[in-house]
Amino acid sequence: MVPKKVFFTKGVGVHKEKLASFEMALRVAGLAHCNLVLVSSIYPPECKAIPKDEGLKLLRPGEIVFAVYDRESNNEPNRLIAASIGLAVPADSSMHGYLSEHHSYGETDERAGEYAEDLAASMLATTLGIEFDSELDWDEREQIFKMSGKSVRTTNITQSAVGNKDGLWTTVFAAAVFTNDDNPHVDPEKSSAANQKISLQEDILSQTLEGQLKDSEARQPAYPNKGAAKPAFDQCRIPQPAKKNLS
Repeated sequence: MVPKKVFFTKGVGVHKEKLASFEMALRVAGLAHCNLVLVSSIYPPECKAIPKDEGLKLLRPGEIVFAVYDRESNNEPNRLIAASIGLAVPADSSMHGYLSEHHSYGETDERAGEYAEDLAASMLATTLGIEFDSELDWDEREQIFKMSGKSVRTTNITQSAVGNKDGLWTTVFAAAVFTNDDNPHVDPEKSSAANQKISLQEDILSQTLEGQLKDSEARQPAYPNKGAAKPAFDQCRIPQPAKKNLS
């Protein structure tokens, strides 16, 4: 199996049990009805990024789904956590790219996302034969990319959240989900109905969590990273179009 399509999704969940908070995050991401299999970091050649809603329609309840994903959980009140997936692909679509996973404490969406992109780009650079010191900051390495004549596009999807004020478990989740559109068992009508149910669950859970997170955010201390922590929702950056074009 070489996946032809990929979609990106994320979520945050809150519950008194750690595992249940992960389940809540999967529901928000739209993947709770599938069995996820974590795979390593290769982005297949000719793989097309599609919108989340389109990708979810291709999945069936109970299906084994391959994904590159990351998560982080925390039960400390007001502590900021993040999970991010970075993507780096060469301009030549016949070549493979790289996906990276990164989770952290105390990092904003922007900071965690940039780190994940940097990590993916660094892995891709070794494949393309571009040599640079990994200790250099990103601006210096970006110039090396440009001087090499290699065009590389990078982006990320990142979910952050602050810990629940009452000490409940908070889990953040981000994923790149692989799929194909040639599954003969997919019933478009059933998939559409299932997707509508998932969307309803997501809306209800999102409204509940948003109230909890806003309450926690009002109590959180200032962080020394770039920018203040943002609400856990509306922070998704989908890799179409790509965020950067290093050429």
